[in-house]
Amino acid sequence: MEWTAIKVETSNEAVEAVSSILTAAGANGVQIDNAADYQQLTAGRFGKHGEIVDPATLPHRQHGAVLTGYFPPQTFAPELLPEIKQRVDQLNEFGLDPSPAKVAADEIKDEQWATVWQKYYHPVRVTNQLTVVPRWEDYQPQQRGEKLITLDPGMAFGTGTHPTTKLMLQALTMVVRGGESMIDVGTGSGVLSIAAKLLGVGHVAAYDIDEVALRSARENLALNPAAGEVELGVNSLLDGIDTQVDLVIANILAEIIVPLVPQARKNLKAGGKLLLSGIIADKEPLIADTLKKNDFIIDETMRIDDWFGIIAHRPTKEEDY
Repeated sequence: MEWTAIKVETSNEAVEAVSSILTAAGANGVQIDNAADYQQLTAGRFGKHGEIVDPATLPHRQHGAVLTGYFPPQTFAPELLPEIKQRVDQLNEFGLDPSPAKVAADEIKDEQWATVWQKYYHPVRVTNQLTVVPRWEDYQPQQRGEKLITLDPGMAFGTGTHPTTKLMLQALTMVVRGGESMIDVGTGSGVLSIAAKLLGVGHVAAYDIDEVALRSARENLALNPAAGEVELGVNSLLDGIDTQVDLVIANILAEIIVPLVPQARKNLKAGGKLLLSGIIADKEPLIADTLKKNDFIIDETMRIDDWFGIIAHRPTKEEDY
């Protein structure tokens, strides 16, 4: 079975936006080869036999970035390429320079997918408590209390390195006190559910509309036995879910967050928290307005580059008056 790989050559500043464009176009995963990433790496076990290697000596891009979106079989690339090219070129209107903005397609077999991530995916310290580690890396905690999230990204987006995922992991670290009930909407690789369990959340139900993503989440949960049990299921947003929890989290596109917000209010206890990420800068006012219209109180607005994360809560009865 052959997948379609659509590659976009762009600038460092446009990486997050191009990643969002590829995901919105239907990519089941996005690989990022960014020259800037190598500046953040420290010496680690990057050698073929696990030896310590200075990342500066590894073959890597010297400037700019190439993002590769992986699209499922039966994707009609000739129709998709112009659409992606147009959206990339339009980034100039939002103050981002996407040049050289080259877009091209190729085919990739399933067996190639299994190893394509490993060249670029290394341990990332996301918060003072959480470090995301690929399963093939031999990484040991560097300080007391550091919790490791072991991932095999497979075919699902959500490796912990994208700003939207970092924002959500930071938000979870800020709000989790222990013992909460939680729903993870659009779980993808399962990274957020795993992090929540490691931080002390009690019951977690994680949903995704994509069965491929759920298989990836199931495999990643197996790599993190310390995280414990997570209930997984195929579902579209919170359609048909009739339970009230302490936390609802969603790292999805802003356009999808809009219909989620009123659903989340019904599924949150009074005082319950709604954690949102995946919000590009120009969509932040829309999400803030949607939250206010649905009687949420915004507690915190976070930002990494052109991406926003929001922590809000459903008012208690005392706040309603």
